[in-house]
Amino acid sequence: MQKPTRRRFLKSTGLSLAAAGFLPVLGAAFPDPNQPDMPTFFPDDSNTSLIGQYGPWAASLNGNRIPALSFREPKWKKPDKWRKTARKRVLDRMAPPEMPGLPDVKVVRQFIYDGLHIEELTWQLPYGPPTEAVFLKPADATGKLPAILAFHDHGGNKYFGAQKIVKTDRQHPLMIPHQETYYSGRAWANEIAKQGYAVLVPDAFPFASRRVLLKDVPQHLRGKLTDPTDDNHDSISAYNQWAGQHEHIMAKSLFCAGTTWPGVFFAEDQKALDILCSRPDVDAERVGCCGLSGGGMRTVFMGGLDERIRCAVAVGFMTTWQDFMLNKAHTHTWMVYVPILPNELDFPEILGLRAPLPTLVLNDSEDQLYTLPEMQSADQILAQVFEKAGAADRYKCSYYPGPHKFDADMQAEAFAWFDRWLKG
Repeated sequence: MQKPTRRRFLKSTGLSLAAAGFLPVLGAAFPDPNQPDMPTFFPDDSNTSLIGQYGPWAASLNGNRIPALSFREPKWKKPDKWRKTARKRVLDRMAPPEMPGLPDVKVVRQFIYDGLHIEELTWQLPYGPPTEAVFLKPADATGKLPAILAFHDHGGNKYFGAQKIVKTDRQHPLMIPHQETYYSGRAWANEIAKQGYAVLVPDAFPFASRRVLLKDVPQHLRGKLTDPTDDNHDSISAYNQWAGQHEHIMAKSLFCAGTTWPGVFFAEDQKALDILCSRPDVDAERVGCCGLSGGGMRTVFMGGLDERIRCAVAVGFMTTWQDFMLNKAHTHTWMVYVPILPNELDFPEILGLRAPLPTLVLNDSEDQLYTLPEMQSADQILAQVFEKAGAADRYKCSYYPGPHKFDADMQAEAFAWFDRWLKG
């Protein structure tokens, strides 16, 4: 077995998918610009519509008008009334599946590692395989701690979930280059736990413990592929390629079932939040959420729709619906979209539903998943929403040089923001 170097990791998780016609998405591996033999497959064609001559027509459907439920619309005067109305509409559009009750949480293993008390947990939702999660807190912690619901990225890699942002005594070798590429070689969930937080990192639908198994789908969809084992890196890469190509089937099936991918994310993330808030070592009044890329998208919906999230940090996932429509749909999965909602709220306004609660957005100025002008437009929209809500000081957006990532400098700002609002 060859050593999983960063270069090999980028090739196995990114370029193999591109060659098969599937572009890695939501934090997927991108080519290293320092490696001339690795072609760029996300060219900057921001002046050319992805849908050709239909682009101007599609853009004109909403044009420059403010969406109907935007707080920027002059008819909305009071934040509370607007928030109640708009949240209900967003939830109606997302149609999250009902999931009553608190799941029975089982502790599979607990141990001390790197100064942290770590618990490996599992719980059963009403459908699918059990969810696995990791809980972390300082080993010497006492009393109720502020808490973070930590969301892992997509990364074009559904074989792994929570492991992408956690490090334990059983770290998979493929997670070393993943963390080097996107997180400055750090497991950021561990790092913020060391700062005095209780942190819960669940596997998302359909990643890792929640992934679709090849043995469970029809033969004509899986071909000769079989479910990989942890020690077979080639089969893991093949699975990730297959899982990327399967996304349109999953999304269309969810639409036919009367729900949406963001709705399923939200329902499952709310259950994780229920579990986190129910713990005796957690102060349920001081809970935040954070994530990069696909985790940033989940932060947008959770932060905007659940007021138990007292502080939110969305990383590497902020732009406008127009950017998705005209420029960057090819760099994103089917997990993002909520039909009809763009008529009522622009994408950043979903996160803006949390105003006046503290909100930080961290962008990479050379992020391949978005165009810089639309990232800046989203920033302006959120600033206007928070200013109108009388909370301009509770919103901040920062830009960092470089491509898609949540590096050490960005982590430092995120952690300081949590400290300010959850500890201060």
